Amino acid sequence: MKRATDPRHLSRELALQSLFSKDFANGNEDGFIDFDVKDLSVIDEIDSYNEELYEALVTGVRERKDEIDSIIIKFAPQWPISQMKLVDLQILRMSIFEGFVGKVTPPKVAIDEAIELAKEFGGDSSSKFVNGVLGAIYDIEKQNNE
Repeated sequence: MKRATDPRHLSRELALQSLFSKDFANGNEDGFIDFDVKDLSVIDEIDSYNEELYEALVTGVRERKDEIDSIIIKFAPQWPISQMKLVDLQILRMSIFEGFVGKVTPPKVAIDEAIELAKEFGGDSSSKFVNGVLGAIYDIEKQNNE
């Protein structure tokens, strides 16, 4: 059972906030600003998190954003990326990288974590939207591996 103090879950929260802040400030050079994870952890009162997972998620999403976005476009064609809620988009990007592109954790773990983040940070329908997109990706991935 996942706990709110689980260092891996806290890493995902920090990564989400970092990625969100970088895309939110898209007027800056390269569309990103550097947001210090130490500042985020102080604001969130997080004493301990998994630094390796945090770095893998933030770096992986940044480096493979175009590839990840093409997957989102394929599996959520009715929602142009420009019209998605930014928090939902960042959760999808992180989860797709973590479970499918970077294969950092098993896909089911990445999906479960994404749903939890959507419940914590997203709107009323965010968890259903995230679950639907990731579930469709998982189903196709599962078929391709059989």
